[in-house]
Amino acid sequence: MNTKRKIRWAWLLPLVILILFGGYFLFTLGRPAPVPMKQELYEGVTYRRIIRYLPHTMIAHVIVIDRKAGRIDFVTTPPDHLEDGAVTARTTSEFLEDFELQIAINGDGFFPWWSRGPADYYPQAGDPVTPNGFSAFRGDIYADGLQSEKPEPTLYISRRNELTFNRRPGNIFHAISGDRMLILGGEIVADLDDSAIHPRTAIGVNRNGRYVYLVVVDGRQPFYSQGASFQELAELLKDLGAHFAMALDGGGSSTLVMAGENGEAVVLNSPIDSYIPGRERPVANHFGVQIR
Repeated sequence: MNTKRKIRWAWLLPLVILILFGGYFLFTLGRPAPVPMKQELYEGVTYRRIIRYLPHTMIAHVIVIDRKAGRIDFVTTPPDHLEDGAVTARTTSEFLEDFELQIAINGDGFFPWWSRGPADYYPQAGDPVTPNGFSAFRGDIYADGLQSEKPEPTLYISRRNELTFNRRPGNIFHAISGDRMLILGGEIVADLDDSAIHPRTAIGVNRNGRYVYLVVVDGRQPFYSQGASFQELAELLKDLGAHFAMALDGGGSSTLVMAGENGEAVVLNSPIDSYIPGRERPVANHFGVQIR
């Protein structure tokens, strides 16, 4: 290689690298950095960001809650008992701020719903909707799940903040349903779909119920995070230590938020409603964490 060619490569190669890294930085601007991390948010509440590149890009956001670390209460969305719906649709950020919570994720699927474009969608914030599955708040049952095409699994939350799946108690306190069970008794549910890759939301508990896992996987964002299949989501929860786990509504609904210094919502993932990164979808109900 002659001297001129060496000189050309000497400045061209760093320039190419700079352009590639600069382009990737601009592409991810406004979204969580695609780097692994672990941070204690509150006493007994830890946030993890898990990055995977194979077999496809996946960014998972995980909240691990130690129920023995302090006064931690779990809540669901209260009913509004509106005409044509049980609740007013809220984004997960609005839910967290309205009820002064510290952590929140989206909940069950709901109806009516459509998304025909960035400006033609339902619901918008404040529109009446009803969760697909069984839903309750402080003993008030506001959705029975009878209109759902398939029976949905349900998470029951007792007054003592104990979480159980599918075992309906005599006295119902909080309840929220989901898409499907992922893990039962420490074993991944058989025949989970391993082909459809989307954003996902899930909740799980360890064997003795001490640890609660909230998982949101970003998706539908090429070169950033494509998402996860139900099988991959279950494997992730099993790796975390979940003994029981349930998928909640996914897709454009998947959102994880925490309270900032002034109580305002800080979005920890990259939601993608109507294929717009960073846009939150108003949904029917949610799962929230209040730390006293």
